Amino acid sequence: MSVPTAETPMSHHEEIQTAPTAPEVDFRTAPARYRHWRLDIDGPVATLTLDIDEAGGIVPGYELKMNSYDLGVDIELYDATQRLRFEHPGVRSVVVTSGKDRTFCAGANIRMLAQSSHPWKVNFCKFTNETRNGIEDATANSGQTWIAAVNGTAAGGGYELALACEQILLIDDRSSAVSLPEVPLLGVLPGTGGLTRVIDKRRVRKDRADVFATRPEGIQGKQAVEWKLVDETIPKRVWSETVAERAARAAEGSTRPVDAAGISLRPLVSDGYHYRYVKADVDRERALVEITVHGPEGGVPESLDRVHQLGDEFWPLAVTRELDDLILRLRANELELGTWIIRTKGDVEDALAFERLIEEHSRDDWLVNEIRHYFKRVLKRLDVTSRSLIALIEPGSCFAGALLELALACDRQYMLDGTLDETDSEQGDGAQIMLSASNFGAFPMANGLSRLGSRFYGDNDHVAELREGIDRRITASDALELGLVTDAPDDIDWEDEIRIMLEERASLSPDALTGMEANHRFVGPETMESRIFSRLTAWQNWIFVRPNASGPEGALRRYGTGTRADFDRTRI
Repeated sequence: MSVPTAETPMSHHEEIQTAPTAPEVDFRTAPARYRHWRLDIDGPVATLTLDIDEAGGIVPGYELKMNSYDLGVDIELYDATQRLRFEHPGVRSVVVTSGKDRTFCAGANIRMLAQSSHPWKVNFCKFTNETRNGIEDATANSGQTWIAAVNGTAAGGGYELALACEQILLIDDRSSAVSLPEVPLLGVLPGTGGLTRVIDKRRVRKDRADVFATRPEGIQGKQAVEWKLVDETIPKRVWSETVAERAARAAEGSTRPVDAAGISLRPLVSDGYHYRYVKADVDRERALVEITVHGPEGGVPESLDRVHQLGDEFWPLAVTRELDDLILRLRANELELGTWIIRTKGDVEDALAFERLIEEHSRDDWLVNEIRHYFKRVLKRLDVTSRSLIALIEPGSCFAGALLELALACDRQYMLDGTLDETDSEQGDGAQIMLSASNFGAFPMANGLSRLGSRFYGDNDHVAELREGIDRRITASDALELGLVTDAPDDIDWEDEIRIMLEERASLSPDALTGMEANHRFVGPETMESRIFSRLTAWQNWIFVRPNASGPEGALRRYGTGTRADFDRTRI
């Protein structure tokens, strides 16, 4: 994958890092351009083979030895997961295996981590987590059971990749093992959910998990099965046929259609950050980006056949793909744009008409189902984005139903009470929002709650009251009274209120804002997913900047040198 070079600013407190200039990351790729994965389809079974090009790092300065990976490897994996869901509806099980002898995957490349700036490490881990969660979502909601065929040692992120799969098969060759060696060898934590999935998903006893996470050589064979670290060990002499049999068995129980034709996910086209339906304008002086999501053009397709004919041009899918790509690019490449302003533009009824089609057919049509779950995943990506999110609801907005979720995902929502120009005044149309059934659980957050459920956590009566107002146009004053917006300034105060709010936001510490926003966005119960993104990620971020990990005498810097790390023994 070719990546154009461009500078990404590094803050002054990261100057101790020796990272090369970070490139501008492009998340768009295709199987013909893969350098690290092979995707093979055999009827209902797909095989993803990890065979990493050692010289194919996304930035210079390290070799991807022993099937170790970096962001470029995971960009290809994410692309493959999307294509399997949209382009190959007949695939019912997916086998992940290695093309290297005696090595499944050594995890994230240590040299890459050691030389990377802190923001690069954090974005890398976050994107990798989201990709792993997408694998689990495919098993849970798309009828594509993922199976890890661990045909060699799986260490760190390699084992975490296996943990994202529904089944883990380990070759019994007297040497292959699974391990999470980050704590004893690197002074950091497994960065993509390993600690959490071992106890929450695999149900490994916590004392055994403690032993496992501090044993760098890992565990193999029957003990790995006994401790629930893997599901099965398979002798080398019958490895291939047994893996094939397990994949075929998983495929038999799938709900995926047998004879459906997939749709092509063609390359996204954009002029900078301007796509067909999603447009983002950067204001570097004010350190913000203004994002506008445009509603559909034209009427709703008259049939499901027409939806399939439109394929990736079907508005709900097209706008979701564009928004997904924009979020990823802004997160990775625009580190100093700390505030994202989100607007919509279009007709409320048109947007809801498309949504009703999705709601009506999400249970009986594989493509419609995939689109709904894709939009859910993109909203979750927005939820965990470390930026201040501000929704501005003005005349001509189409924050309704699914698009209203964009506003509800924001940290604040401001709705204009009145009109700003003569055209709006003549038409008499002030800003309006509309709730639909989808706002009450179709797109859950990582904590398992709807965004309305999170907003009004503990007040179920109010949520029930809001449900009674589905499909009713809600004006600014009503939205403020119902608690659906933060404030509703009138046309006289609107510009000054928004300007002052944005200036105040820009004056605050970005680090403090990131911590504050993450705390406020996820209320209530913890799930495996929310723990990975909140508790585990918070600790990992802190550990990454501590000298014991990243300092000149830390474990990441001294790994592979033959010299042990020199730890500050102070507990904090």
